[in-house]
Amino acid sequence: MRTTPVSPLGWRSHGLLLLLAMMYADNFVGRQIIAVMIEPIKQEFAVSDTAMGLVSGLAFAAVYVLLGLPAGRLADHMPRTRLLAASTLLWALATVACGLAGSFAMLVIARMAVAVCESPSTSTSMSLIADLYPPHRRSFAIACYTAAPTFSTIIALCVGAWVVDEYGWRSAFFAVAVPAFVISALCAFVVRDPARGRFDLTVQAAHPLPGLWASARELWAQPPYRCLVLACGLTTFSAYGYAMWNASFLVRSHGMPLQYAGILAGLVGGTCAGLGALFSGWLTDHLAVRSLRWHIGVPVIGHLLGSSALIIYLLWPRDILMQVGSIPVPSAMLWCALTSFFSVWWVGPSFSLLTQMVPASRRATAVALQTIVSTLCGVGIGPLATGLLSDALMPVFAEESLRYALLLVSCTIVIPLALLWRTHQHLNGHVRGASYA
Repeated sequence: MRTTPVSPLGWRSHGLLLLLAMMYADNFVGRQIIAVMIEPIKQEFAVSDTAMGLVSGLAFAAVYVLLGLPAGRLADHMPRTRLLAASTLLWALATVACGLAGSFAMLVIARMAVAVCESPSTSTSMSLIADLYPPHRRSFAIACYTAAPTFSTIIALCVGAWVVDEYGWRSAFFAVAVPAFVISALCAFVVRDPARGRFDLTVQAAHPLPGLWASARELWAQPPYRCLVLACGLTTFSAYGYAMWNASFLVRSHGMPLQYAGILAGLVGGTCAGLGALFSGWLTDHLAVRSLRWHIGVPVIGHLLGSSALIIYLLWPRDILMQVGSIPVPSAMLWCALTSFFSVWWVGPSFSLLTQMVPASRRATAVALQTIVSTLCGVGIGPLATGLLSDALMPVFAEESLRYALLLVSCTIVIPLALLWRTHQHLNGHVRGASYA
């Protein structure tokens, strides 16, 4: 029997999902816009690719890792929309501080402050979405949430490249902060929390929840959960490395001006990734009615097709397919489009499966732990490792060093594929004869 009566889905559910997606999109613009700031920041502060990998990734991820789990635990215990209102307001102020940084060290500190304020966002939002939509509609709802930042890549790279080129990189940070103030006010005064666990099929036993670290250890001790979290985290390692350096790759290996490189990377990559995320969520919801195995199968297919397209994209020679106005479009962008479309097929199915593995009272903590691993591997280590490899390969490949650094990083996708297979085996063993069949 359900814990509470389930009201029909309506504009309140969809409206809150839209607000969460807008918040996530703005957060992601704040992360991704640094991709078109790499070259001007390098010149202004005279730093290396490794240092830029630090400010674009590890400076953010190190703090996020420390605070992500307590933030998720906080979301399990307090009104979630109020928590998002406070954290979004502080995030906007920290983003303004990035634009005011007078030295590279101050920029790193400001990026760390952004991470502090952003740490509750994903886990709190996923907890809310799980209480807004039932399991058979959840993959597409999560895909809508996660597609928002992929579409926002168009803003971050296209509009961001123009703003950086015309007004400087500091102005871009100020522009990113403005929507966050509005979103914070809406979370504080307009929307309200849905009932926790409203779509859970069974009543949860009334017993005290374990402490923070005990709860994390219990979750991590579950083999299916552990393998799925590691698969997601190691996927973001190569994904963030590629996303953060793609515009610079087009500048260095295809001879494009920064503004055009940002426009192409954002328009092609962002649009195709957004469409791919939505399609994979819709596809999973339809296929998972027959078997929950498709929560694993759809990501595996996406990894195989996306990684193949990425390798071809990185090795494609410099040539021009067409001229769109004043923008020359390399023929390699066809493969960039396919890479972006398939490489996000893991997101909706994986998060949907994760929310079904844990009870409502621990969902935010479970998502926070997953987000910590993904942030550390992806935002933290991915761009930094790519920068380190690019610097190390510079004596051999010169301007082409970034091309081969990205190629090496992309090959790590074989590890998430193996972990997804292990997740499937664990689920098949633990839920044999149940819905996972």
